[in-house]
Amino acid sequence: MKKLLLALAAILGLASCGAEPIWAPDEAVAAARYEHPGPTSVTLYTVLSTRSGAGAHAGLLINGSQRVLFDPAGTWRHPRLPERNDVHYGITPKMVDFYIDYHARETYDVVEQTVEVSPEVAALIMQRAMAYGAVPKANCTIALSRVLDGVPGFESLPMTWYPKRMMQAFAELPGVATRTITDDDADENHGVLLVQAGDPRLE
Repeated sequence: MKKLLLALAAILGLASCGAEPIWAPDEAVAAARYEHPGPTSVTLYTVLSTRSGAGAHAGLLINGSQRVLFDPAGTWRHPRLPERNDVHYGITPKMVDFYIDYHARETYDVVEQTVEVSPEVAALIMQRAMAYGAVPKANCTIALSRVLDGVPGFESLPMTWYPKRMMQAFAELPGVATRTITDDDADENHGVLLVQAGDPRLE
C-alpha cells in the first residue's frame, strides 16, 4: 500500500510540472497569418529587472514564411491572436509593440536582439518552436535553448535556464542588432494595455 501511495504521489508530482496545452483551430491560425516584408530573422527578447539586473523572461520572434512569436511559459495573451502551445500567430508590428509594452515597465527593461538568418534557418527554428509543446513555468530559457540547439549560426549558444546568460551569448552572434526598451509606467499598469484589445488601431 505504501509503495502504491508513493507511486501515485510521483505521478501527481510529474503532472504538476506540466503546462496547460492550448491549441487554436486551423481556421483561426490561417486567418491570423501575417507575412512581414522585412528580411528573415530571429529576435530574442529578454526581460531584465531594473533593480537587480537579473533576467526574468525570454521570448523569440521568428520572421520567416510568416511571423510568429514563441513565448515559452509567458503570460502575454491577446484575444485576437490564436495560440498553439506558446506559439502566437499573426504578429504584426503593432503586436510586437504590444508585447514589448506589456513587459517594459518601471521595474523591468526589455532587450531586443535581432539576427538576420536564411529562410531555411528561419523555417527550421519555426518548425522546432511549433513542435516543442506547452512550456511549464520557469522553463522559458531552457525551451529556447533546446529550440536553437545545433541550428546553423547558433551553435555557440549555451544550454541554459537563465535569460541573462542567453542574452549575453546572443550578443556575441555575428551581425546582431541590439536595442534596450525602457518604460516609466508604474507596476500597477502592468497589463492595462489589454483593455485596448478591441481598439481597431491594433490591426
